Amino acid sequence: VQLQASGGGLVQAGDSLRLSCAASGRTFSDYHMGWFRQAPGKKRDFVASINRSGGSTGYADSAKGRFTISRDNAENTVYLQMNSLKPEDTAVYYCAASQKYYSGYAMRYDYWGQGTQVTVSS
Repeated sequence: VQLQASGGGLVQAGDSLRLSCAASGRTFSDYHMGWFRQAPGKKRDFVASINRSGGSTGYADSAKGRFTISRDNAENTVYLQMNSLKPEDTAVYYCAASQKYYSGYAMRYDYWGQGTQVTVSS
């Protein structure tokens, strides 16, 4: 499956952004989906995940209460709504797909998008 992330940008602290990740090439609803992020000089961290149907979601502690992951299987797209953004949210955000695992572990994802930059100024 091919993944194309979009929606990043430069915003101020407290603003909101919605990231999108469009999938193609395979049956989207066969895949659990996740969002990860990587700041310069740091490892890639889990942000949020959603199962195939969208009925279950999981979040990193840093995302709980501020970010919401959702998916539209008819549109082959997964979203990450990010509210109350903080400078520490600055990173490249990646979407990922796993056919087998609904997980917060990057190693369990089979396919990755190219990433979209989110920069939050103070």
